[in-house]
Amino acid sequence: MANNPGAKKAIRKIERRTAVNKARRSRVRTYLRKFEEAVAAGDPKVAGEAFVKAESELMRAVSKGVVHRNTGSRKVSRLAAQLKKIATA
Repeated sequence: MANNPGAKKAIRKIERRTAVNKARRSRVRTYLRKFEEAVAAGDPKVAGEAFVKAESELMRAVSKGVVHRNTGSRKVSRLAAQLKKIATA
């Protein structure tokens, strides 16, 4: 348990930051799920719109430090590959 005021403050800050990051991560997952559903439906137009939103949210999470840069890029790359696959089919 934290004993000094600085450590107690750090714990409070970490709790607040964790709550914010949790919300951001949840938001990213929501947009990824919407994209997956659009791909499963097989509609390239809807999937394209969902891709743009999902990519935007992922990169925003990267800029906020919620997701690592390489992880975000890898996920976007895989989403784009899925989109391309249904667009050509």
